[in-house]
Amino acid sequence: MENSTYVQVRRRTIVAAVLAGVALPFGLTACQSDADSGAAGKPSASGTPSAPPATITVTPADLTGDVRPDAPVTVTAAGGKLTDVTVTAADGTPLAGAVDAAGTTWTSSAALAPATAYAVHAVATNTAGSAATRDSTLTTLTPTETAFPAVAPLAGSEVGVGMPVIVTFDAPVAKDKRSVVEQNMTVTGSPNPVAGSWNWRSDTKVEFRPEQYWPAHSTVHVGLALGAIEVAPGVWGKSRDIDFTIGSAMLSTVDIGAHTLTVTRDGEVLKTIPVTLGQSGSGGQFVTRSGTKVIMSLEKSREMNSETTGIGQDDPRYYNLDVKYAMRLTNSGEFLHAAPWSVASQGRANVSHGCTGMSTENAQWMFQNSKVGDVVTYTGSDRGIEPGNGFNVWNETYDQWRQGSALTA
Repeated sequence: MENSTYVQVRRRTIVAAVLAGVALPFGLTACQSDADSGAAGKPSASGTPSAPPATITVTPADLTGDVRPDAPVTVTAAGGKLTDVTVTAADGTPLAGAVDAAGTTWTSSAALAPATAYAVHAVATNTAGSAATRDSTLTTLTPTETAFPAVAPLAGSEVGVGMPVIVTFDAPVAKDKRSVVEQNMTVTGSPNPVAGSWNWRSDTKVEFRPEQYWPAHSTVHVGLALGAIEVAPGVWGKSRDIDFTIGSAMLSTVDIGAHTLTVTRDGEVLKTIPVTLGQSGSGGQFVTRSGTKVIMSLEKSREMNSETTGIGQDDPRYYNLDVKYAMRLTNSGEFLHAAPWSVASQGRANVSHGCTGMSTENAQWMFQNSKVGDVVTYTGSDRGIEPGNGFNVWNETYDQWRQGSALTA
C-alpha cells in the first residue's frame, strides 16, 4: 500500500503544477489534444481558442485573359471584414467601387476598360484582429470588332445654337442595345445644364438636340463611355470625349412671299436682305421648303450643276455654275448663295430652283457672319421640309422628338 503521506503530497504537486501552467511529464498531460480543437483554431496562451483567418475571394477569376469589360468585379471576405480593396489598371488608373454595409463585399461601380490588365489587392481582418491579404490579377478581352463613333460637331469647334450632336457609328448598333448605348452617352452644358434627348435616325446614326436652342456663348461636353458596351453580338463600342462651344445666337427668318431674309444676332436685327427663292411651276419641284433649317456647311465657292436635280444638258433649264458664298441648308440641295444673275428679281419675285439667292455683296456679308449650326426659318410655302433632309431636328415638338429615344420607347 502506498504511503498516504506521499500520495497527498504527490496530488498537491500535480494540482499546483496545472494551476501554474508548468509542463508535466508525458504520463501526466491533459486528455484534450490539438486535433480536438478543429475549426476553433489553436488554443491561445490563455487557453481560449483563436479565430481562424479570414478568406478573400475575387470574382471574376482570370484564367484566360478574356474577362468581359462589362463584368462587375467583386471582392468578398468570409470570416472577417474587408479593410482595404484597390483595383488598379496597368497605367495606375483606379477602378471605382465600394464596400457594402456589412463590410464583407466590395463591388466595382465603373466599367472595365477593354484589353487592360488590372491588379487586385485586398485586406480582410478576422474577429481577433488578424489581417489576411489577397493579391490577384485579371485581364479584359481585346475586342475583335468595334463600332467607332464619329461625332459632329468636331472637338474644339464653334457652332450655332441650332446645331445637333450627331453620332455616326461605322458598324450597326443592335436594336436591343440602343438603350444601354444611350445610357452611356452624356451631353452636358456649361455654365448651365441643358435638358435634351437622343433620337435614333438609323441603326448607325443617333442625334441629340436640346429641348430648346443651345444657350448662346456656352460650352458643351459630349461623353461617350462606350468602351465597355457590347453594341451588337461580338462588337464593342469605343469611348470618346468631345468639347465644343456655342457662339452667338444667329437666327434668321426668310419670308418666301415677301422675298426677304431678316438676320438677327443675340436678339438684335442686323440686316434685312432682298432675296429670290424657288419658282412655282414644274409640278412644285423648285418651290423652296418651309420649316426650320440649320446651316450645314460654308463653301466660299461651289459648282452647282442642274444634273444633280435631274435637269440634263438637253433641257433649256440646264445650268452649271460656279457659285460664290454657298451655305448649305438641306441634303437635297437648298443653299443660301450669291446669285448676281437674278439681282433684278431679288426682293420682287421667286425665280430660283429652290435656293435663296442674293447679291454677291449681301452673300459675302451673310457668309462672313454665319457659322455651321446657325438657324434659318422659312415661312410662306406649302412645301414642308422632309424628315432627315439636313440637320432637320427642329421641325418636331420636343415630345415628338423624344419618341425616337430608346429610353423613352
